[in-house]
Amino acid sequence: MAAYIIKRSLLAIFTLLMILFVSYALLRLAPGDPTRSDSFAGNGQQGTIDAKSGALHENTSLREKLALDKPVLTGFALWLRAAVADGDFGSSASVEPGRSVTGMISERLPVTLKLNLLAILLTYLLAIPIGVYSASRAGGIADRTMEFLLFVLYSLPLMWVGLLLQSLFCEGGKFPLFPLNSQIANAGELNIWQYQLAELHILILPAVCLSYAGFAGLSRYARSSVLQNINSDYIRTAYAKGLGTHTVLWNHAFRNALITMITLFSGILPSLVSGSLLIEYIFGIPGMGSLSFNALESRDYPLLMALFTFTGALTLAGIFISDLLYMAADPRIRLHK
Repeated sequence: MAAYIIKRSLLAIFTLLMILFVSYALLRLAPGDPTRSDSFAGNGQQGTIDAKSGALHENTSLREKLALDKPVLTGFALWLRAAVADGDFGSSASVEPGRSVTGMISERLPVTLKLNLLAILLTYLLAIPIGVYSASRAGGIADRTMEFLLFVLYSLPLMWVGLLLQSLFCEGGKFPLFPLNSQIANAGELNIWQYQLAELHILILPAVCLSYAGFAGLSRYARSSVLQNINSDYIRTAYAKGLGTHTVLWNHAFRNALITMITLFSGILPSLVSGSLLIEYIFGIPGMGSLSFNALESRDYPLLMALFTFTGALTLAGIFISDLLYMAADPRIRLHK
């Protein structure tokens, strides 16, 4: 087990380095960079020659700071050395110039994690029971109705659903059950539990909007996996032993179907984090999604590289956790060296 963990850790580090190098190379090869934005060009025709000269000097200094005047491989090596040796991802070049990238991410990360963990919880709590229920009644009216409704749900555009839910259930809508913005009123007067409840009240509607597509798809995977096991010999043996339908479905068929669910889990967290960009924009949530959009729009290299590092590490961590969950779901599975 220890040897396997060491081997997978080394492989994950190598994979992450390759992801970061390709990401850095694509950023450098793409046209434009943060040093050529209008923010360094003075005030147009109203700017004086001295102001423009100062802006040009700042532009050159920033290029040297970001190593944009050096080859791609050299620039990546310099960034990697600073990130690994000093634990410093640098400072923002254009989103919030001069501010630490690590501080910007640590400020936004908790909000996005809470939103996505809530969405994952809703997805699995709803998708698995519906999938098992549909599998137990495969081909019936309930199964076909559920299949149609889930297909419609999966087809709905994310932005349209977000705006619809906001117009219906937020303040000013027909059923004003949720706040319109993400600001918590009188936050300083609330204790920790009251603050958490207020934050949950804000995040529940965006989480529902974020999870509906994944919920629809995951429930069909759950149905297919359980359905494959229902027709197996060991299921017929369980019924022949006199076990009830509920016991056979959940203790036998679903346990073997968990392998598919665990495999899907390895990619669902990174996809939710990246997919929350539109949701955070619609509901005004100051999370990683809006930060990623601003960084991409302004070509903020240090911030983008830090975000790529976080997303890549999260994906690899999800795969590793899935490997460990395989053993918990099926003791027959062993992780080999």
